[in-house]
Amino acid sequence: MSTSPRTFRPARGAGRTRHRASTILGATLLGAALTAGFLPTAHADQTSAAAGTRAAAAQRVTVDLAAPEGEVLRGANGALYGLSDDGVPSDAALAPLKLTTVSQKAEGGAQHPNGDAVTVSKSFFRNGGGDVLVMMQDIYAQWPYEDLGIDDYLTKVDKIARDVANAPNSEHFVYVPFNEPDQIWYHLGVSDQATYQTNRDRFLKDWKTVYQRIRAIDPDARIAGPNEASYHTRLLTDFLTFAKKENVLPEVTTWHELSPSSLRDFQSHFDTYRAIEKSVGITPRTVNINEYANRRDLSVPGQLVQWVSMFERNKVYADQAYWDAAGNLDGNVVRTNIPNGGWWFFRWYAGLTGRTVKVTPPSLNTVDTLQGLASLDTTRKQAQVLLGGAAGDADVAVQHVDPAVFGTSVTATVAEAAWSGYEGQHAAPRVLSRTKLTVAADGSVTVPLTGMKQMSAYRIVLTPAGSGTPAAATVPWSASYEAEDARITGGQVYTQGTVSNANGYATSGTKDVGSLNTSGSKVDFTVTVPTTGGYDLSVLYGNQSGAPATQLLSVDGGATTGVRYPSTENWTYRAKADLTVALTAGTHTLTLAKGTGEVTLDRIDLTANTTPAASYEATLADISGSVSYDYTDASGTGTGALVLGSGAKAVYDVYAPRDGYYTVTSRASAAVQLALHEETVTAAPGQALRLYLVAGNNRVTATGSASLRSLDVSGTGSTTGTLAYDGAQARLAGGARLVDSAHATEGSYIGWLGNSAASTATFTVDAPRAGKYLLVLTYGQNDRRDNGHAYNTDIVSRTADVTVGANTRKVTFKNTWSWEDFWTLGVPVTLQQGANTLTLSNASAWAPNIDRVELAPVRG
Repeated sequence: MSTSPRTFRPARGAGRTRHRASTILGATLLGAALTAGFLPTAHADQTSAAAGTRAAAAQRVTVDLAAPEGEVLRGANGALYGLSDDGVPSDAALAPLKLTTVSQKAEGGAQHPNGDAVTVSKSFFRNGGGDVLVMMQDIYAQWPYEDLGIDDYLTKVDKIARDVANAPNSEHFVYVPFNEPDQIWYHLGVSDQATYQTNRDRFLKDWKTVYQRIRAIDPDARIAGPNEASYHTRLLTDFLTFAKKENVLPEVTTWHELSPSSLRDFQSHFDTYRAIEKSVGITPRTVNINEYANRRDLSVPGQLVQWVSMFERNKVYADQAYWDAAGNLDGNVVRTNIPNGGWWFFRWYAGLTGRTVKVTPPSLNTVDTLQGLASLDTTRKQAQVLLGGAAGDADVAVQHVDPAVFGTSVTATVAEAAWSGYEGQHAAPRVLSRTKLTVAADGSVTVPLTGMKQMSAYRIVLTPAGSGTPAAATVPWSASYEAEDARITGGQVYTQGTVSNANGYATSGTKDVGSLNTSGSKVDFTVTVPTTGGYDLSVLYGNQSGAPATQLLSVDGGATTGVRYPSTENWTYRAKADLTVALTAGTHTLTLAKGTGEVTLDRIDLTANTTPAASYEATLADISGSVSYDYTDASGTGTGALVLGSGAKAVYDVYAPRDGYYTVTSRASAAVQLALHEETVTAAPGQALRLYLVAGNNRVTATGSASLRSLDVSGTGSTTGTLAYDGAQARLAGGARLVDSAHATEGSYIGWLGNSAASTATFTVDAPRAGKYLLVLTYGQNDRRDNGHAYNTDIVSRTADVTVGANTRKVTFKNTWSWEDFWTLGVPVTLQQGANTLTLSNASAWAPNIDRVELAPVRG
């Protein structure tokens, strides 16, 4: 859609002071801007000035390892409508986060087209999920819900209770009978006391009726409420008093915290609630804030850490709010399987073990300030600190470092999870520094952080130092440039995601450049690079064209090359396009000019080109079985070793920027077995393996009696040795046919596939050897049903049956935002040597459009 002015834009709030990387260290050092104990060498003239003022400007965060708060709960990692289908998001994206709760609609609910609680519970539970909260009133189609009377609702309650009671793992479901009763049906938020009492009495009567109806069908039911849209002391007092008297108390107390002011007020809300419980004379309930945060927070590591720290500190459960599309864990999973910066923050949160300990930030309970949480695991001999929410410098003072656990010196490893947009891919967080620090006589150690970015989160891991010198982190030169600061022709600057417009989408620096919709529209970025060579260029963008869009990139007015932008949910739902440019040392003008469609520009990042590589430390892997930790040797990139006992496992989460082959090397004392994609290979110590990884996250499990230090992965995703077949090579039947498309790999895709048992696409695949292969399907589809909430995009997944020989697997394909956008999805299959028949079908509904298929042995 192209209009000017854009009346379809969200309301634009007033701007606020922006904390941009470009105001730190002068020239915006992205990865290089933050170190522990030293400053980056790039732009030395600017960093020296920053160093000279650091002492006066640094904020102070105190972590007291001798002040435990309780076992790590990981309660704040939940999601409302975070799952849309079995397989969306993927198991590999879901399992590492160890979700404690999700909130989903009642089975068959009309509020949204997918996300049914019992249906999605299959993938939730097989990936280690905790409880499913069933949003019972989402059985209705409209918002606000149709008020058809309590008798109409009771017929629906009966069905929901039977569905849940008969579901596998029914003990892990929690009924939520009412959603935001202070707003819908009952209007309990009114100031007039007489009106409130009338409305309250109706609600309390209905609460009792519904509560007893659920228990009559499911005697062991756990029930949650009252589930207000915002915290109300008056209502909670009346509700709990009534519920105790009538013996209809909820097992879980729920309410919502959605405003930026919640970052200031939640603590008082929670403390007041606990006081109400005491005054009413009831035992403390489990608390679940089953909707939290607003659009400007979701996907942003520096915002999320503020919410998570206060919920974890109080040991409450919490689910991120559902503002947009189901199935992406509320903005933290790209496509189906790809991490963004928010996903990596929650992966860090899931990695906390032991007990949380007291963290004192510069300003507790203050909106948009530096906040943090920390854990101590004496068995693993690890202390971890997660913090973020402010730009600038900070000194993290860790107190009471026990010499019986850590010795007299520690290794401090610092990493950054940056904001990459809601749909912007984020590689494994870069280690910014790895240094050995001596514990002071008072038992403290201070880790200085320089040049933090407000939208990033940071992790500090402390482990015993042992002997040897840790390998210094390698941080390439990087710089960032805001589009609103560039020279703009034929465009307009817009303000997004401020405190006053909290439900506007997150945007770097709170501003972007849109309305680039004339033939002369362009944005000229003035950039300066230190050396001649190749640079990775990342563009944060939004695309509202309804199809892939392009811009024309030129350097210093030279020849243009096309930059392709896949579709996004809307023009403010940030994604990231990655490409490379060659630049000579010095200053240049990078121009992004209008091509096809319309694109909004937010920011560009330039990073000196290096071969992608990451070391996944074994001491930070997920583990099961009998293991121990050995920090006697602190040298290298793995600052310790994980010792696997008999039957023990270590699981690495390995990122791949695209589907293809990568070099994978196990740094271990002995050979181990590596399992991925239903295949197992032997990895000798230091042996480079060529393994196929799918785009996004890959769970690699190591077993065997060995001491593991790291799993090292490098490469760009080679497709040499893969078998590729485009749609024209398939045998089509039953109405399936080729459809021309300029965006398909070979100019056409298979459409009209499925909706009949006769409609199939069959490929003959010639496998060079028998074994496990990755089938990568390139597909597109854009089914949706936009008649729920005005602010939700009700996209619909499609499925297809994948049959290889006698084996059939149902595969779910997420919506790709337009019919002309093609994504990939990996499926493990087993092939025999020689000719194999691969058939795609769906007898009962339409399958996705298929561009091409590719097969690759897991081990190349």
